[in-house]
Amino acid sequence: MNTIAKIDQSWTLFLDRDGVINKRNFEGYILKWQDFEFTDGLLNAAGQIGQLFGNVFVITNQQCVGKGLISKNELDDLHSRMCFSLAAHGLTIQDVKVATEMKGSAPFRRKPHINMALEIQLEFPHIDFSKTIMVGDTDTDILFGKELGMHTVLVRSREITNEIPDLTIEYLADLPKFIS
Repeated sequence: MNTIAKIDQSWTLFLDRDGVINKRNFEGYILKWQDFEFTDGLLNAAGQIGQLFGNVFVITNQQCVGKGLISKNELDDLHSRMCFSLAAHGLTIQDVKVATEMKGSAPFRRKPHINMALEIQLEFPHIDFSKTIMVGDTDTDILFGKELGMHTVLVRSREITNEIPDLTIEYLADLPKFIS
């Protein structure tokens, strides 16, 4: 698919965090705001992305909390700063859902499990997953979106992926170019 057509304010955008919103640290985790760096062009494209979708959510696996490297409160503060910065550039994030458990551990909220999306749909019952785009940089992100019947967009990275998304882009900032 070269484009995703007929997007309007009734559509929802789900975003992974690391590698999509911020530059990913392949050697570890983003644990401090000082280490958080938005992906290329995102702040310039934020307003355009924000105008395309009625709802935007961040869905992120952050086992760094489960490992004790950062507290949930510290992670929440980092996400508040991220959301504030994006909002200042025209992209409002309705909510950030975080799976803090270790891989394979209960309560099984980590992507590709779909529990975080179902939690959002309970809070926002108007969300139609068939009118939702999931943007991520890993197979787990693409599997998460496919399991829910979402359109899937892969952001290229050093991550080796095998899942086939509906669309592949270089940066989240490029997304508006592929929406008609």
